[in-house]
Amino acid sequence: MSYLPPLLTGIAFGWMLQKAKLGRYETIVNVFRFTDLTVVKFLLSALVVGMITVRALVSLGLAADVPVPQTYVLGNLGGGLLFGVGMALAGFCPGTVAAGAGEGRLDTLVAGSLGLYAGAVLFGLGYARFFPAIAGVLREGSVTMTQTFHVEGWLVIVLFTEVALLLFYALERARRAKIAKMAT
Repeated sequence: MSYLPPLLTGIAFGWMLQKAKLGRYETIVNVFRFTDLTVVKFLLSALVVGMITVRALVSLGLAADVPVPQTYVLGNLGGGLLFGVGMALAGFCPGTVAAGAGEGRLDTLVAGSLGLYAGAVLFGLGYARFFPAIAGVLREGSVTMTQTFHVEGWLVIVLFTEVALLLFYALERARRAKIAKMAT
C-alpha cells in the first residue's frame, strides 16, 4: 500500500493539469508569447504550496530536512536554455505530455513521447562526455536562499508568497485592462 499516496498524488496533479488546460499546446506556447500566463500562475501556486508544506512538515518533525544537491551553474543554465527552447518549439513539457497522453491526444502521444525519448537517449549518450567538462565550471555547493542571506526559512517563504501574490494581482489587472480595451 506504500504506492497508494504517490499514485493518488499523481492522479490529483494530472487532474489539475487537465482542468487548467495545461496539457494543451496553445496554453504552453502562449506563455512564451506572453498572452496566457496560466502556466506561470499554476507553477507559482504549486511552489508556494510545496514550500509551505515541506517547511511545516520539517518544523513539526514529521519529515527530515530536504537535502539540497550541489548546484552546477553552467550545467543548469545550459540545461534550462535547452529545455526552454525545446518546450517553446514543441509546446509540451514532460508534465503536459503525460496529461495530454492521459486525455488521448495524438499530438502529445506521438510528438511529445518521441521528444521525451529522444531527450532521454541524447542525455544518456552525451552525459559521460559533457558533464565532466561543465561540472567544474562555476560549480557551487548546496546553495539555498536561507544560507545565502542568513535568514530563517519561513521568512523566505513569506517573501516568496508575497511576491507571487503581487505578480498574480498585476497579471489580473493587465488581463482586465486588455479585456476593457478590446471591448471599447
